[in-house]
Amino acid sequence: MKRLLLAAAVPLLLTTVTQPAASAAPPAPCAAVAVPAPPGAKIESVQAAPQPSYCLITVTLTHTGRDHVKVAVALPDTGWTGRLQALGGSAYAAGNFDGLASAAKDGYAAVTTDAGVSLDGLDTSWAVKDGQVDRTLLTNFATRSVHEEAVLGKAVTQRYYQRPISYSYWTGCSTGGRQGYSEAQNYPKDFDGILANAPAVDWTQFAVATLWPQIVMNQSHDFPSTCVLSAFRTAAVQACDAKDGVTNGIVDRPDECSYDPRSLVGTKVVCDGHEFTVTAADAEVMRKIWAGPTDERGRKLWAGLPKGADFTWLAGTQPGPDGTLTAPGFPVAVKWVQSFLEKQPAFDTSKLTYGQYTDLFRQSVREYDAVIGTSDPDLSAFRRAGGKLITFVGANDQLIPPGGTLSYRSQVERTMGGAQRVNDFYRLFLAPGVEHCFGGGGPEPTNALGQLVDWVEHGTAPATLTAASADGKTRDLCPVPRVSRYTGGDPGTASSYRCR
Repeated sequence: MKRLLLAAAVPLLLTTVTQPAASAAPPAPCAAVAVPAPPGAKIESVQAAPQPSYCLITVTLTHTGRDHVKVAVALPDTGWTGRLQALGGSAYAAGNFDGLASAAKDGYAAVTTDAGVSLDGLDTSWAVKDGQVDRTLLTNFATRSVHEEAVLGKAVTQRYYQRPISYSYWTGCSTGGRQGYSEAQNYPKDFDGILANAPAVDWTQFAVATLWPQIVMNQSHDFPSTCVLSAFRTAAVQACDAKDGVTNGIVDRPDECSYDPRSLVGTKVVCDGHEFTVTAADAEVMRKIWAGPTDERGRKLWAGLPKGADFTWLAGTQPGPDGTLTAPGFPVAVKWVQSFLEKQPAFDTSKLTYGQYTDLFRQSVREYDAVIGTSDPDLSAFRRAGGKLITFVGANDQLIPPGGTLSYRSQVERTMGGAQRVNDFYRLFLAPGVEHCFGGGGPEPTNALGQLVDWVEHGTAPATLTAASADGKTRDLCPVPRVSRYTGGDPGTASSYRCR
């Protein structure tokens, strides 16, 4: 789970640096610098620690005297390009401290923050105090600390090198993607370029929607085994694989796959020497999970798990204490309900009825959308500021179904004049076969940050994102509304596809 959720460093692994700006020599030795406090905050300390190839300056600040937020800035000893790169977090962790060294090696001054909360992405023990949500820490995690990360990153860098930065960039995936969208929506002048992948936008809906598979199984009293779930996934891929023109084990657009799980009823599957027969109840569970959550009138609330995506995280089952199968639920969703909605860390989500689930979905939006929803489709201020935004989402994202991001993008188009106008500053790319942030069977972007830098600094908008897989297959990803179509030739080569 941690490998999948702690994915904020992925953009660093998928990028190369373009021609750098003029480098500047840092002062010597590595030493703390005086920086002004962001509005509403007080600086508690500034500390410097020499590292093998960079100087690490850590600023600690507070807003109430009880929260203590760390902002860490890595400043290269040599080869600084004049650029700043801010790093986002994952799940309930606000930052990515492990990625600082890599960004500094690439010539960036790099900055991240802990927002005053745990560095463990699955730890929400900070959320509830005396039966109430700690609004200071939630605000830090949701929006404030990312903005302060930008402000302090620029201030520390300017004072350290004795000249201002030339360009500022945001990189993040998952929660880091949501943070990037939050910056574009709320602080449009913080960054010149934002690379925000697999973003958890519409957080207040996403964080409840991904609990849906647990609700379905518990209310249906049917817990399909791993073998049965795998059989449904395999059958869906086989049914829809060739619809994109090439049979390669990848369903390019799972949302357009009409495979009906009822066609597998009666099929026998074998796992670990045991034979299972697919039942009508199993098929109905799978249908509801793929369809996504609905309200009491059957109206769709959110996108479901993509057909062909790994079910393990959102819909996986495991043996309970008595050996019978249970559905533990997606940890991010479980903890959101426990800590932020019920405000009871030990609350048992497995007991929720469909009606209670719908109530929690509405409560989440009502109570927290203004704080962490990240759902505002009006990006006009970001466009006016000259900002550029690139996002890619895996079509097989098994943690944040891509339908949420596609829906948000459609809202932006309706608000801001259509796809062509939006593509002037915001481009969204769908990566067939790719899972959450990385992994899966499809080619992943190889130079997304480099292409963003070219767009920001040279005006070269990416017509495609170059992508490759571990086995050497290549494919260019297309910006929506265009899609990549196979035109003939080697299906493992980018030249065999065109954007249409």
